[in-house]
Amino acid sequence: MLDLDYRPLASKQQVNLQQRYHGQVLLVVNTASKCGYTPQYEGLEALQKRYAGRGFAVLGFPSNDFKGQEPGDEKQIQDFCTLTYGVKFPMFEKVHVVGAEATPLYQRLTAATGVAPGWNFHKYLVGRDGKVIAQFASKVTPDDPQLTAAIDKALAVAPTH
Repeated sequence: MLDLDYRPLASKQQVNLQQRYHGQVLLVVNTASKCGYTPQYEGLEALQKRYAGRGFAVLGFPSNDFKGQEPGDEKQIQDFCTLTYGVKFPMFEKVHVVGAEATPLYQRLTAATGVAPGWNFHKYLVGRDGKVIAQFASKVTPDDPQLTAAIDKALAVAPTH
């Protein structure tokens, strides 16, 4: 699932997701700067802070697939996320998340769940074993009890080495 290379936002060097995040619980989110759900950046950063010490990471993938709500270049996106919402969780290159041009990670997430993102801020929870545990629609906020319970349950599973 995660044996793919992506560039961190506004960077030149690619990282392999499987190597970088092996044994961690991940929340993979397609993001946008001009969306009604954009304030979720704040909640996603809060999740990152709350769970980071337990082997958890939020991975953000900016996408312009829904009504052109992420029109900026990567530097503009990075500046917006950092300056407006204090985002420190890992953000990656701008990608397509739906349709024929969807990036391989999102093709795999969609295949694993049978659900493609319907809008910005769709969330996929990936377990320590690299398998998708659940998906959450855009309207599910980062502090939603259903989401945090799923994260807690995933983190309770011992890491594999």
